Amino acid sequence: MKILALETAAKAVSAAVTEDGKVLASAYQDTGLTHSRTLMPLVELLLRNTDQTLAEMDAIAVSAGPGSFTGVRIGVSAAKGLAFAAEKPCAAVSTLGALARNLAFQDGLIICAMDARRQQVYNALFEAREGRLTRLTPDRAIALAELAEELRSDTRPKTVLGDGGRMCFGFLTEAGVSCRLAPPHLLMQNAMSVALEAEDLAQAGKLVTAQALAPVYLRPPQAERLRREKLAESGT
Repeated sequence: MKILALETAAKAVSAAVTEDGKVLASAYQDTGLTHSRTLMPLVELLLRNTDQTLAEMDAIAVSAGPGSFTGVRIGVSAAKGLAFAAEKPCAAVSTLGALARNLAFQDGLIICAMDARRQQVYNALFEAREGRLTRLTPDRAIALAELAEELRSDTRPKTVLGDGGRMCFGFLTEAGVSCRLAPPHLLMQNAMSVALEAEDLAQAGKLVTAQALAPVYLRPPQAERLRREKLAESGT
């Protein structure tokens, strides 16, 4: 099974093509440019340089959230457009589920952390054992203080990763929670892990149509939150 995967949920953007668990090609960029400018050129370059076509893909996978509202929207919109054009099914992959795959080889507790602002992270916990992952929590938005309290009595080796990994690692360490930070080359989200996660979804019969593909937000956008706060303050 060939999968074209997109990852735009955080600051970096990437694309990858896999076939039956093997990464055929990948492209990654973290230069501060907007995803709307960088994503499609990466995809076009990736396919052209590997002599692959969109028609040869069996599914289009995307990191559907949680993550940056703008980033997730760009990725999901691009995946929908590609899938519609090629008449292919889609895989809506959890950003955190894919991220955990970076450290599946390392036994212990995996702490996925994406910066959600206001001393919160988008988080999920996984246990890695002998190359297999077990999800311990759903994807959630959680305060760093609450996460530290939850982990305080856990004696398993703990590794933090994600675009909020450094912030989370620093907070947990200061709170007395023993943990380590993933190495730089495994720290961030990437489309290769999205593709591999999508293969599991395909095997489980969980692919969706392009029309049904939708972003997953754990919180309303900041503009909506501010509007609600103003309404609450005004008493309307």
